[in-house]
Amino acid sequence: VQLQASGGGLVQPGGSLRLSCVASGIIFSINAMGWYRQAPGKQRELVAFITFTGSTNYATSVKGRFTISRDNAKNTVYLQMNNLKPEDTAVYYCNTDRDRGAVARGEFRSWGQGTQVTVSS
Repeated sequence: VQLQASGGGLVQPGGSLRLSCVASGIIFSINAMGWYRQAPGKQRELVAFITFTGSTNYATSVKGRFTISRDNAKNTVYLQMNNLKPEDTAVYYCNTDRDRGAVARGEFRSWGQGTQVTVSS
């Protein structure tokens, strides 16, 4: 599996960013996809995931502000992040598995490089 996350950057509080993750080496349409983040000094945590049927699940801290979506034709999962807060600052990663439980738990053997999101005035 190869995962390439992009779209991060520096944004002011209240701003928006859209992250993208292109996956290869898998049958994308049957895999669950997840976004995760890791802030300095903290453990990596689940932000949101989307199943192959399109069902979504969000961390409480991002509900109502972030939206995860997927485009199976492009093997891409997106994370639209609105009303960003300083506490959203982290490296954001995507990952995937056919097992939605593994995606929900963040249980993976390896991770891609991630994309840095910094929310600061």
